[in-house]
Amino acid sequence: MLRVGLTGGLASGKSFVGHALAELGCYLIEADKLGHEVMLPGAEAYDAIVREFGRGILDPGGLIDRPKLSALVWDHPERLEKLNSLVHPAVRAREERRMAEVAQGDPHAIAVVAAAILVETGSYRNFDKLIVVTCTAEQQMERALKRGSYSKEEILARLSRQLPLEEKLRVADYVIDTSGPKESTLEQVRIVYESLRSLSV
Repeated sequence: MLRVGLTGGLASGKSFVGHALAELGCYLIEADKLGHEVMLPGAEAYDAIVREFGRGILDPGGLIDRPKLSALVWDHPERLEKLNSLVHPAVRAREERRMAEVAQGDPHAIAVVAAAILVETGSYRNFDKLIVVTCTAEQQMERALKRGSYSKEEILARLSRQLPLEEKLRVADYVIDTSGPKESTLEQVRIVYESLRSLSV
């Protein structure tokens, strides 16, 4: 099985590229979704997060209110580090389990793990190939604002904490530029997929 990392900056088009690869036949594992799962009541990280950050982060149904939690950690690097230390190991364990299942079911599979901080954490080294998705800083801002999850200040704060794109591009095996029309992005995805397919047989 071929293990492929997929990363890029905030709102750079990772999800779009990941889903396009999945449509072509890759197995997509999204770290962000796994992050949501491990924070659900009864899941691996829930109790530890509530212990650490208090019951004030819970909504009336007992779920962790992610915007509330986010507001507590973004301006405090040590709190963010603590949160990451509670969430990331559980996410990585789920990723590994999912990849093992994929490999068992299809030894020639291409498993793509989409995650924002593969390069920052050094975990990109655990993959056979790394795809980095890129677009202009203006487009990142525009796309992130359009999603409506964060204010301009929060987006700038997040961007400032991510490794500069040049650093990520330095370790990329493939680069997909999403700054043009969707058709152009999909054509780049197809070319990358063909290359990965030739390596996975």
